[in-house]
Amino acid sequence: MENLRGILFMILAMAGFAFEDLFIKMLSAYFPISEVIMILGFTGSIVFLIIAIFQNAPIIHKDLLDKYVIMRTICELLGAVFFVTAIALTPLSSASAILQITPLLVTIGAVIFFREKVGWRRWSAVFVGFMGVLLILRPGFGGFMPASIFALLGSVFLAARDLSTRAMKVDLPSVTIALYAFIAFGISGILIIPFNSPMVIPSLNQIMYFIGASTFGVFAYYSLVISSRIGEMSVISPFRYSRIVFAMLLAIIILGERPDSFTLIGAAIIVLSGMYTFVRENLLKKSN
Repeated sequence: MENLRGILFMILAMAGFAFEDLFIKMLSAYFPISEVIMILGFTGSIVFLIIAIFQNAPIIHKDLLDKYVIMRTICELLGAVFFVTAIALTPLSSASAILQITPLLVTIGAVIFFREKVGWRRWSAVFVGFMGVLLILRPGFGGFMPASIFALLGSVFLAARDLSTRAMKVDLPSVTIALYAFIAFGISGILIIPFNSPMVIPSLNQIMYFIGASTFGVFAYYSLVISSRIGEMSVISPFRYSRIVFAMLLAIIILGERPDSFTLIGAAIIVLSGMYTFVRENLLKKSN
């Protein structure tokens, strides 16, 4: 029953992130990326600050200076900046599909940094997953979109975030870590202002879009935290891939996108190879 609840919250989290991405995509048509990042970052910071106060979670703590906490925060903000940029400049469907390569990148990182043993089957799955990414990117062909590289860079830094989280020895509450991640995200928006067009004053309608993006983002984050705490991650983690289903549907229904066959096949390959690595890892843990 706990695993079932965990799966439900994981699916809710992925749906929330897909809706947040949709709002970001719509906002990027009217605002520079720096402004979108800045507003979402500092709005999320205020929300998590309020939550931290109500939960009596530490807002200032010496463990925040831990090198892996700092590394995690930096990787999260860079991953978010690159992925938001990809959402703004490329179709939502392709950006979301490329993001699904993150668990496969974590597998590679675990081998390099944690000396984990990975057999030929999982290496094959990683290789096949990258073939899926190449199908979506299509470098050297007419359908190639250079801006899609931002989605790949976002995936790299989000994988580094997950590896930093695994390396952390401190026991900080999730809300404290989230608070500083959002603060750093907002600051990054300020830092990239010189590379963007001038800021725009949002209308009432557009303010509602910002509220929608922030609301879904916070809802998704908390659903993700709940799912990871009440079930076995080996069972729940494969349901992360439901995000691509929600993203594709929203892109087609709301944005009128029409992903081509290469994007759909590439997304399916990435998802299947990623799910295989989860299943294989689970089997190996049980055999040990």
